[in-house]
Amino acid sequence: MKLKVVASAGTLESSDIQVIIEPCDNGVSVELESTVKAQFGEQIENVIRETLKALNVENAKVFANDKGAIDPVIKSRVETAIYRSAQCNDYKWM
Repeated sequence: MKLKVVASAGTLESSDIQVIIEPCDNGVSVELESTVKAQFGEQIENVIRETLKALNVENAKVFANDKGAIDPVIKSRVETAIYRSAQCNDYKWM
């Protein structure tokens, strides 16, 4: 999926994550700030990268500010930011 514009999803509330994604031309970079980075930073970044890969995003700059979100929340916020950035209107809700 090709990203077109800067987009975001999520909040800075407890147990959530704010994800800002923007297009770039040189692969994927992830910048993570988290209140639980020491314990779960690697897992959070893995979820972000796996979600990007699952949606075929090859070039993206991702900034994530985590406040203790669980994996399904991280995944949904990244997916939402990707669809918003790609300006995709044909998302199929399950």
